[in-house]
Amino acid sequence: MESAEYHIPVLLKESVDGLDIQPDGVYLDLTFGGGGHSREILRRLGTDGCLLGFDQDEDALANVPEDDRFIFVNHNFRYLRNFMRYYGYEQVDGILADLGVSSHEFDEADRGFSFRFDAELDMRMNRRTDLTAAMVLNTYEEERLALLFRNYGEVENARRLAALIAGARKKQAIRTSEEFYRIVQPCIPKLKEKKYLAKIYQALRIEVNEELEALKEMMQQAMEVLKPGGRLVVITYHSLEDRIVKNFLKAGNADGKVEKDLLFGHIYHNFESVNQKVIVPSEEEIQRNPRARSAKLRIARKKD
Repeated sequence: MESAEYHIPVLLKESVDGLDIQPDGVYLDLTFGGGGHSREILRRLGTDGCLLGFDQDEDALANVPEDDRFIFVNHNFRYLRNFMRYYGYEQVDGILADLGVSSHEFDEADRGFSFRFDAELDMRMNRRTDLTAAMVLNTYEEERLALLFRNYGEVENARRLAALIAGARKKQAIRTSEEFYRIVQPCIPKLKEKKYLAKIYQALRIEVNEELEALKEMMQQAMEVLKPGGRLVVITYHSLEDRIVKNFLKAGNADGKVEKDLLFGHIYHNFESVNQKVIVPSEEEIQRNPRARSAKLRIARKKD
């Protein structure tokens, strides 16, 4: 399987440039996917360099390059520190994370990530876990569903949406995207169907995969395992994950709460931004890869 068919890497040159690759360095690609970013990192590494690629989706195994400098870790990036130690590394020179869902996961109908297909409501990036989107819809209390859609999808009529779901499932369990669409149709604003469906699917996907919790854990560990001067490169696709990344880079925590030295008033934080403004894809890249439209690239350097 060619990686280009599996997933088109976003901001490829800009993100790998941001790592400032040292030929003998140790790097992490936390979202291996189709291997596009990893292959570019390997191209720039010397014979003594090493790259660990993380991906919890077992489908990514098909894209692993035959390269002695590459180690594939078929697990969530929230466990990065444990697997670094397992393979004998305490610190790394750079970390790259291209967040969100891969093109492959969106395009595989039976994965349930996209409302374009009538499929089982699964949405698990790691199919070894138990919780599916269908289970969320059929078992969560109405109030919990409303909070989920409001907090993770920023859905304005989240309470009405949750009420419709709670009422419908009393008659019949919600199993497929077509069944789900029929239920939520009264909530969809005119002329905004795709945008609305994208929001509720995003909320379900984040819940099923614990995406925000995993991101917070990853950012905390990244601060600890990066060498002084090491680079952290993150591509985000929606405001919830971008806010977490921005807060960690600014204040060293997910809430963005700044801690200051009581004596001198100096702000405690571990990173300094390499790019003062977020880097976004060119119009040319967006034309080639529509997924890139909402991408934001942040590059930071671990303070010495």
